[in-house]
Order: sequence, then C-alpha cells, then structure tokens
Amino acid sequence: PVMKNAKTVDPRDKASTKVLQLETAMGAAIQCFDGATALVIPRSRFAPVKTTNDLFALRSDAYTLTKDFRITLAEARKDMPPDVKLDGMYKFTDAMEKLIPNGPPSLIDCKQIVVEGDMSFAKDVIIKGSVTFKNSGASKEVPSGTYEDKTVDL
Repeated sequence: PVMKNAKTVDPRDKASTKVLQLETAMGAAIQCFDGATALVIPRSRFAPVKTTNDLFALRSDAYTLTKDFRITLAEARKDMPPDVKLDGMYKFTDAMEKLIPNGPPSLIDCKQIVVEGDMSFAKDVIIKGSVTFKNSGASKEVPSGTYEDKTVDL
C-alpha cells in the first residue's frame, strides 16, 4: 500500500507550495523484489536518526564512537537510549544547534529529558533520571550543574 503525506515544498513555510509525498513501508515494498529477505539488525549495530530528538541524544555521551567508526549506545545505557522530547521549535537542526552551543548535556544517566520553550544549555550540564526544562519567556540559559528527577522552570 502506498501512503500519502501532505507536505509543503519548504517545511519551514506552511504557505509554500503544497505537495504530496508518496511512500511505501519497507515491509510492503520488499515483496516487489524476487528472492528478497529481511534481516533483523540489532540496535547495537546502528543508531537511527529520524528527528532532532534522536540527533540530540546521538551527540551526547549516551553514544560512543568505536575504533571502527561505528556509533553505538554506551555500555552504561544497557541497550536503552535516553528518551528525548524537544519542543517543536527545535524541529530543524539549525535550531537544535542553538539549543546546544556548548555541546549537548551529559545524558549517560538520563532516562528522559523534556525541553519546553526557548533556551540553551551551558557547558557541563548533567542530566540524571527524568528532567523537564520549561521556559515560557525570552531565551534563557540552563546553568552548568547536575539536574536529577525534577522540573526546572527557567
């Protein structure tokens, strides 16, 4: 089955020309190739990046670069990546870069991080457990330090 997704030519401009993106699920598409076989690849062999949430985690210490240049989840994570939920304003990489001008916070001991509103992270921010950062005003910086199982109103 073909799926259709309504989009705009410029995803940043909702008023730009509307288009339809047609796609098919790989599980359905594989039937089009004689002799094709599906392989199950363990999560330890790849780190999927579909959103800036994924990229944010990948850039942190929750992942490591192996000697043979593979990006893998850090051993301390026990095969569980951190759950990252960035505000919609960070949907594009350039906006995410402004969120982490000093590099991403440490997520090695992070279960979940939620970012709501306009902010940036200072250098040496450590997240442990589940932490939510909220800001409803002008952009603010999350100060250096360790944040553990709390909601931080900036």
